[in-house]
Amino acid sequence: MSYLLHRLHGLVVVLGLALAALPGLVIQAIAEPLDVKAALVDRVLGNPAAPVTMDDFSSLTCPHCADFHTETLPLLITKYVDTGKMKVVFHDFPLDQYALRAAMMTRCADPDHYFGFLGVLFKDQKQWVHASNPQQALAQIGALGGLSAADFSACMANKELSDAIIARTQEAQKKFDVRSTPTFVFNNGAKKLEGALPIGKFTDVIDGLLSH
Repeated sequence: MSYLLHRLHGLVVVLGLALAALPGLVIQAIAEPLDVKAALVDRVLGNPAAPVTMDDFSSLTCPHCADFHTETLPLLITKYVDTGKMKVVFHDFPLDQYALRAAMMTRCADPDHYFGFLGVLFKDQKQWVHASNPQQALAQIGALGGLSAADFSACMANKELSDAIIARTQEAQKKFDVRSTPTFVFNNGAKKLEGALPIGKFTDVIDGLLSH
């Protein structure tokens, strides 16, 4: 297993096992002030200087996005990200209130845990989305990833953060005509794919960009 994929898998397993073992975990703490500007910095997977950039616009409650992240992305990481040919930039594109809440939580968490959180949220999507109280389920996931109950509550109440995430979805609609999830934009608009497509569709685009 590649290094990056192994690291992501490890974060998913640790968070996932903890989630299963401690469903009622509540942590009391004083909320830390959130640096919204730092929270909104792009989360990049791979070499920042890679010749191909894949911007991933996904909603954390979207089943097709979950399919891509659990089935196709690990293969692309092994073939292109680990080899320095491509980097992946994840962009929040929430389609409903709980996707927005989940996106906010990932932005409030430790940046080192960001892709681990995404892995858990996509892998266990049915579990938390269909919980009797999805926001409470998110709080439990956040706690197990190091986000205290106080920090989670403060995060959910942060209007500057929620407004910024919504504004970014509107920017993506205007700049790249993103209308559904998942949508993938390569090299600032040189190519675009929509939907949880077979991996061959991705390799054709990426290989084509690498050959130029």
